Amino acid sequence: MRIAAFLKQSLVDWEGKIAAVVFTKGCNLRCFYCHNPSLVLPELASDFPDLDTEEILRHLHSRKTFLDGVVITGGEATTQKDLKEFLIQIKKIPLAVKLDTNGTNPALVQELIEKNLIDFIAMDIKNSFNENAYKKISANISETMLENIIKCADIIKNSRIPYQFRTTTVASIHSAKVVEELKKNFQPLSIQKERKIGKTLQDFIG
Repeated sequence: MRIAAFLKQSLVDWEGKIAAVVFTKGCNLRCFYCHNPSLVLPELASDFPDLDTEEILRHLHSRKTFLDGVVITGGEATTQKDLKEFLIQIKKIPLAVKLDTNGTNPALVQELIEKNLIDFIAMDIKNSFNENAYKKISANISETMLENIIKCADIIKNSRIPYQFRTTTVASIHSAKVVEELKKNFQPLSIQKERKIGKTLQDFIG
């Protein structure tokens, strides 16, 4: 796992739970309002050496009676080749797992659900489900990627685990009509407005 940062305790990343947060490196989208650019852009991510996975697992084990779970976020965690193996180790502790995803890897999401490796999933919905709309947020979106995103949303909707869809709205892109469409199609939906942020991970973990 390429892990840039580890937050030992959070009260806001998983509603109602005390959770540790693992920030993975890398993402296959380039959203212009990205909240964690220092995890996504190689020239910024290089400022954060990869953390030792075993050390993180040891800490989680030592805090298993205090923590309710672990949030795996990014970046885009499903781009990590050994994500499944990492989650297996977390579940052995045992701790519950929340996964944040952009939905571009439906096959892996399906497998993680079927193998009981995640207990909650939050998927970011960037815009209406058409390529031109998504390109307004991430210019490198492709037809195949959008097909995967649509498939992943369906997998999540039909899964047995709790889930949440999330949208960051931008006034110049998301009209009131688009927002209402998203609210109708994706429930439960959490909406937050675009915000100005810092450019390093310290801005997010204090």
